[in-house]
Amino acid sequence: MPQRHSKNNNDLAFFTYDEKRKLGYGTQNERLGRDSIKPFDACSLCLKPFIDPLSCTKGHIFCKECILECLLAQKKDIHRKSAAHAAQQKQEKEDEEDKLMLQKARELDAFDQQNHGAIPQYNDKSYSRDKNSFHGANSVKTTSYEEEALRTMKAFWLPSATPEAPIKVHAPSTDTKCPEGNEKLRLKTLFPVVFTEDANEEKRSTSLDKTYICPSCKVTLTNTLALVALSSCGHVFCKKCADKFVAVDKVCLACDKPCKERHLVNLAKGGTGFAGHGDHLEAKDFKHLGSGSGLGLVRPATKT
Repeated sequence: MPQRHSKNNNDLAFFTYDEKRKLGYGTQNERLGRDSIKPFDACSLCLKPFIDPLSCTKGHIFCKECILECLLAQKKDIHRKSAAHAAQQKQEKEDEEDKLMLQKARELDAFDQQNHGAIPQYNDKSYSRDKNSFHGANSVKTTSYEEEALRTMKAFWLPSATPEAPIKVHAPSTDTKCPEGNEKLRLKTLFPVVFTEDANEEKRSTSLDKTYICPSCKVTLTNTLALVALSSCGHVFCKKCADKFVAVDKVCLACDKPCKERHLVNLAKGGTGFAGHGDHLEAKDFKHLGSGSGLGLVRPATKT
């Protein structure tokens, strides 16, 4: 039996509703799986198992080498922006001094012309003079910028010959920021993180990756558990043990080092490369069928 004409109408200049559905038009939601979530024992910069991990006060973990390179790159960028801002300020100061000197020269020339009737001759390119031979009622008073544009722009319709506005360089912030949380971060606020490895021979022989456990309850640490690190010694516990024992006894259960409540840092959970983080593990993809999408020339497959 032949198909309905409304679902196979190829002479229209637009897609029908059935054709859009077959091509996947619109927004598709997809639940992110385990492979899309960053493990808790991975660096937030290189996304690899961390080496000599360091954590900030917000609980973001980085490799020591990665975070040092990131902070050094930020310092170099701040130095470059500061130098550009200083050069711009120096240029603005020189332009202001030249403007004041030119204004003073204009006043002196006007006074000299009023008393002696002499016509001054200016050699400054920035001084506004009528170089376009406009006289009488049709004369146009042009500014120095318009005069310079008329003199230099021979082909104003070309993009390379169009004038450009000067770029304003603002004073940069001198503080380095955390690449994950975007808060202020200094090297002295980072503290080393110590994970307790599982010493069980059976698990070590069957697993190729390192397995970390809570030193108090011996539970295997995963992304499903909330983890707490002590900034005083760096040991990591599950949140239940940290709230039940460490926060009450004010002492580390692994090394017996005294600690305070402010030393308990909640480690950030593994995020994703999509817009969803934490509890919102959902990726969205929008497809359109306009020009440039690559789907405009694709016709939906006919059902047999």
